[in-house]
Amino acid sequence: MDPLTFALAALGFAYLPGPAMLYTAAQTLGRGKRAGWFAVLGVHLGCYVHVVAATLGLAALFAAVPPAYVAMKVIGGVYLLWAGVRLWRQGLGGEAPQLDSHASARRVLRDSFLVEVLNPKTALFFVAFLPQFVQPQADLAMTWQLLGLGVASNLIFSSADVVTVLLAAPLRRWFTAGNSRGSRWLQRLGGGVLGGLGVNTLVHASR
Repeated sequence: MDPLTFALAALGFAYLPGPAMLYTAAQTLGRGKRAGWFAVLGVHLGCYVHVVAATLGLAALFAAVPPAYVAMKVIGGVYLLWAGVRLWRQGLGGEAPQLDSHASARRVLRDSFLVEVLNPKTALFFVAFLPQFVQPQADLAMTWQLLGLGVASNLIFSSADVVTVLLAAPLRRWFTAGNSRGSRWLQRLGGGVLGGLGVNTLVHASR
């Protein structure tokens, strides 16, 4: 298929609200714009793990071995739930956490990276989506075609996360202007979104 068809299809999937966008929005609302940017970076880097796995054919194991898929979903759901509870508890008292230290920034980056790596649906998406646009008759080897398509898809998906941060950050500023209670409520909202994503993942782990 031609590049335009690929771009339109990828954009359609990217800008359809999903877990990654909700996760990025939750981090931005709960911790601020800088946390949102680190969340975008972490998800983007984590997605490359799936791109490489899809290119090498490793992600197909989830389809061949269903228990492995379920196990990955359970681990990812528990991790999301834990992150949500942690952010919710921070919102029960004190000021909104600020990423004024390298340790805080690394924590958000690490959490975002792991959330994406532990999302088996991303792996299955690339396995199902990328082959549709490979051209076997092309001079470029299929492996390199898959890798290139995967990188392009990841960049398109990250653009949607960037837009999410740009939309969520002004909402946070408006809601928290001179209002520490608003900051705490947004932390709870962000924690609730993350926890809800985790619970939803666990409930549907066997599906």
